[in-house]
Amino acid sequence: MDKKSAASGEKKLSCEDVSKCFQLLESILDGEHTANSKEVIDEKLAKCAPCFQHYHLEQAIREVLKTKCTKQSTPAELVANIREKIQELK
Repeated sequence: MDKKSAASGEKKLSCEDVSKCFQLLESILDGEHTANSKEVIDEKLAKCAPCFQHYHLEQAIREVLKTKCTKQSTPAELVANIREKIQELK
């Protein structure tokens, strides 16, 4: 049945090797992939619904974290006040 689904363009509803696939997906999202692994994953995402969903969920989470976890500069006046307090305590 899976072969029929894959041939007709439908995605499989289960993955035979979830942990291995998820590791590969995450390494690609981390930028630790080769051209060959990218081809393998593109094929996998086209055929496997759980891998497709996991990949896009991880990608969305990473994008949110990137936008929300940016470095904000500390006001110079606050830095000076903290340094003064530290000097007073010494």
